[in-house]
Amino acid sequence: MKEIFDHVSLACSQTVTKMYSTSFSTATRMLAPSIRKDIHNIYGFVRFADEIVDSFHDYDKQTLFSRFEDDLEFALTDKISLNPILNSFQKTFHDYQIEKHLVDSFMNSMRLDLSKSKYLTEEEYKNYIYGSADVVGLMCLTVFVQGDREKYDELKESAMSLGSAFQKVNFLRDLKADHEELSRTYFPNTNLNELDEVSKQQIIADIEADFAKGLSGICKLPVEAKFGVYTAYRYYRKLLSKLKSTPSLEIKNARIRVPNYVKASLLARSYVKYRLNLI
Repeated sequence: MKEIFDHVSLACSQTVTKMYSTSFSTATRMLAPSIRKDIHNIYGFVRFADEIVDSFHDYDKQTLFSRFEDDLEFALTDKISLNPILNSFQKTFHDYQIEKHLVDSFMNSMRLDLSKSKYLTEEEYKNYIYGSADVVGLMCLTVFVQGDREKYDELKESAMSLGSAFQKVNFLRDLKADHEELSRTYFPNTNLNELDEVSKQQIIADIEADFAKGLSGICKLPVEAKFGVYTAYRYYRKLLSKLKSTPSLEIKNARIRVPNYVKASLLARSYVKYRLNLI
């Protein structure tokens, strides 16, 4: 029956979330069950697109991405796909009436990673982040507010800021891999070969401003989403704090991580704040 295939598809998206990101997977477990699966479905879709352009070095990425793009269009049009990740995503897409331009902007940014390696201007940088991160935040927000357009419009800017903050933290954390393995430079007007403390702190100040805007929106989220999103926020804030205290030379030469015991502590403290209605 089709219901069994849909169930398998949902399970695949959940598995992708768990296998690719322990932090995000933990945060999604803090969401209400009524929306958790849909966030898995969104994550599975964006993760697979990202993996094509970032990881499949021994294959023709251009061809693979084009096939994925075609399959996505068929899935959204036909409301079914034999790719279980796209099948689960199309269900969430239609159930919540996610705006198609958000999906298109995401795919456009992913396609840029196939050919563009440097972002030299602030406009290029912001456009890439909008497509690669902000729109993902907006897709998730569509699920969080469950069709409430007024609430969506109220929280739209903060959701985009939070998406930007998460992405920029990833850029700073993955500086070594992006620069050395993928030959990519996302931060404009920054010489990564000579990254110093001044340049690093400028990047961090920009991220902290995004986090401040994002937090204001988290406080206004529906109860079904608030704790899960706040947990993700705390994880990324901790990672940024660690990057802030790490010498720039070390950031260029190693991938900075937050230990699991610290994540567990953050989760516990976040839960206390949530239960005491402090967020």
